[in-house]
Amino acid sequence: IASSSSDQAMAARPVVSVYSSTEEGKSVGNLPCPDVLLTPIRQDIVHRVHTNMRKNKRQAWAVNAKAGMQQSAISWGTGRAVSRIPRICGGGTHRSGQGAFGNMCRGGRMFAPNKTWRKWTAKTNNNERRVAVCSALSASSVPALLMARGHRVSNVNEVPLVVANDIESIQKTKDALALLKNIKAMDDIEHVKDSKKIRRGKGKMRNRRYVQRKGPLVVYNSNNGCEQAFRNIPGVEVACVDRLNLLKLAPGGHLGRFVIWSQAAFEKLDSIFGTKDTQSEVKKTFTLPRSMMANADLSRIINSDEVQSKVLVAKVGFAKPSRKRNPLRNLGSMLKLNPYIAEVRRAEMAREGKKKAALKAKKEITKKARVAKLVNRAKFTETLRATPETPASAFLDSYNKVRDTNVEQVAKAKAKK
Repeated sequence: IASSSSDQAMAARPVVSVYSSTEEGKSVGNLPCPDVLLTPIRQDIVHRVHTNMRKNKRQAWAVNAKAGMQQSAISWGTGRAVSRIPRICGGGTHRSGQGAFGNMCRGGRMFAPNKTWRKWTAKTNNNERRVAVCSALSASSVPALLMARGHRVSNVNEVPLVVANDIESIQKTKDALALLKNIKAMDDIEHVKDSKKIRRGKGKMRNRRYVQRKGPLVVYNSNNGCEQAFRNIPGVEVACVDRLNLLKLAPGGHLGRFVIWSQAAFEKLDSIFGTKDTQSEVKKTFTLPRSMMANADLSRIINSDEVQSKVLVAKVGFAKPSRKRNPLRNLGSMLKLNPYIAEVRRAEMAREGKKKAALKAKKEITKKARVAKLVNRAKFTETLRATPETPASAFLDSYNKVRDTNVEQVAKAKAKK
């Protein structure tokens, strides 16, 4: 449930009616609405504080210190192809040789057995507890949250429900039932009666056999017998306005408890919690939490005439979204990010051009040197040319073959040039 001021504005009025305790539906006066009922509803704080407060009434428990350790067992050691867990001594039975003591063994102790000296309680900041109580009180004044929590308040005249101070002087349960009937709160009591069921699990054997829903919470200023009168009605709880408890205002950490106020208790809320302008008379260094926005209905603010009169007219047409390009591959995008990249690219291109020209010149020199080498070889072979008059005719044949080959290579080199 968000902490919206719209829900609060819908439920909290400047004036709250005070109803008679004897006559049905009769209003006997009006009271200004306390500022504590207009504070922001912070469910996250309520849930956290409730969780910590619930821990403070836990009963310490632990397992028997000797549980799982009451056997005669010893490890077999190494070298027998079995684990080193302690094993039951003796023989002649299936139990002998079985693992013992460990948490993985049948009949062994649990891992890290619970002890009674563990930390069972939890501390909560004092100011955080106060803010949680303020949020619970604020939620109790919103009918929608009451109905969402399950309370039957459809026929109740007003929420928050304030009754004249006669409620504090009731000493009989039958008179308390008559008052609840006059203020039309009996629907919630009947709902509590119908919800009584046997608890699941072992709790039914531990003195908490039945479970039922929560009914109204009666808040008084002075106990003139009302606590004894209301305490025996199913689901009804009583609390003093000076000692409001979050566990009663938001049972289970759920906001929206149905609260029945006495007139004196309702009038005392401003002095206990303070107002937006004055400090609390009881709680030192405490100020009421305030909403960040006076009106949390953001859509209503945006669509209001005051805002719309200053807003520009909506543009007609569809603007084609620009395509995101990779600057490492797209030069235009890179120039937008780094204009100096153009000079870098020009320098790189000039460097590449010089490198290509030098490589081309080197190839030409190498090619000319190869051709000159072949020409020189051909000239040298011409000087060694033999004639038919040469005595060694075999040498002449082999020499002519070499000459023809050199001539062909020279011709090919000239053709390529």
